[in-house]
Amino acid sequence: MSEQRETQLSASLRSPVEEIPATKPQVGPEEGIALCLSGGGYRAMLFHVGSLWRLNQAGLLPKLDRISSVSGGSITSGVLGINWHNLGFDSHGVGQKFEELLVKPVRTLASHTIDVGAILGGIFTGSVAHRMADAYRKYLFGHKTLQDLPDRPRFVLNATNVQSKALWRFSKPYMRDYHVGEVKNPQVELAVAVGASSAFPPVLSPVELDLNESDFTPNSGLDLQRPPFTTQVVLTDGGVYDNLGLETAWKRYKTVLVSDAGGVYGVEEDPKRDWFSHTKRVMDLIDNQVRSLRKRQVVGSFERGERSGAYWGIWTDITHYGLSDALPCPKDKTQKLANTPTRLEGMESDLQQRLINWGFAVCDAAIRRHYLPRLAKGTFPYDGGVG
Repeated sequence: MSEQRETQLSASLRSPVEEIPATKPQVGPEEGIALCLSGGGYRAMLFHVGSLWRLNQAGLLPKLDRISSVSGGSITSGVLGINWHNLGFDSHGVGQKFEELLVKPVRTLASHTIDVGAILGGIFTGSVAHRMADAYRKYLFGHKTLQDLPDRPRFVLNATNVQSKALWRFSKPYMRDYHVGEVKNPQVELAVAVGASSAFPPVLSPVELDLNESDFTPNSGLDLQRPPFTTQVVLTDGGVYDNLGLETAWKRYKTVLVSDAGGVYGVEEDPKRDWFSHTKRVMDLIDNQVRSLRKRQVVGSFERGERSGAYWGIWTDITHYGLSDALPCPKDKTQKLANTPTRLEGMESDLQQRLINWGFAVCDAAIRRHYLPRLAKGTFPYDGGVG
């Protein structure tokens, strides 16, 4: 074999795992706390509200340096971000207006079905993404932009760039894709950024950003800083690339908290054969496998002492944390909540409350077992527990 051929083969074998120069850590993870919020439609949106409720009661929200989110998690994160300065943190770090400014608007959205209307409207107008952005404007964000987010914690809303195959990060100081480059101080509306992050394929995807090549910082992209990559950016759900919202936090901070409300898909004796159902099933299996790999990365790193923090999931059996005083969450009840479809479909108030209670309870168990063992036990936000 020629030397040139050997070099090409070596590069080909390395390429899937080759470190990216633009994202290599300079020294290693730094001190700081990051929170990751997964996708999962309204199910995730409400589950994460419960987790944030527990973190708020524990006085942990003001200690966060970064909140990284995808898909349904980005809906909750976006609402938290635009209301951050008005939460009224007291001397213990507890936001006194948490229920008013986060829980209430999220639950209002959760009472309305927005995916079906967007899809049906998009069939006739060819603009599902615009319909979704309109719904987010109406119920949550108005015309607020990324510039309305706080400087700290850094809120990062993640989407997937269909063209470059990489993560597209929306944040206040910049939006970027390491291949394409960065746009500093982006004026993108939050409704659009959240819409891109939660553009579930294929029905709510893609979202297109029309930009100018001059918007980009010169020479900030690795290899694709040129039209059409810089002028018409095509995005889909952030969970396609990183279904835990983990990457932008993992490379940066030593302490990582992960709230995972993603689906776990079981065996099917007789899977449907029509093209739509079969395609959805295959996509679910791919998502499930990638999520499992990332979860093992997180938990393994905790076990090896490479990171500190905690992981909790909507499918977790709360008894596995080994706490004698964990909030009562029977597995059959929580499994039923975990099976809530990944939709943006209106929910009854009782289901909303049970999902929030479950996110609160499992977060409480995880952080008391693995992160803050001296933290006092919390109590359910709503009567009735998890059902």
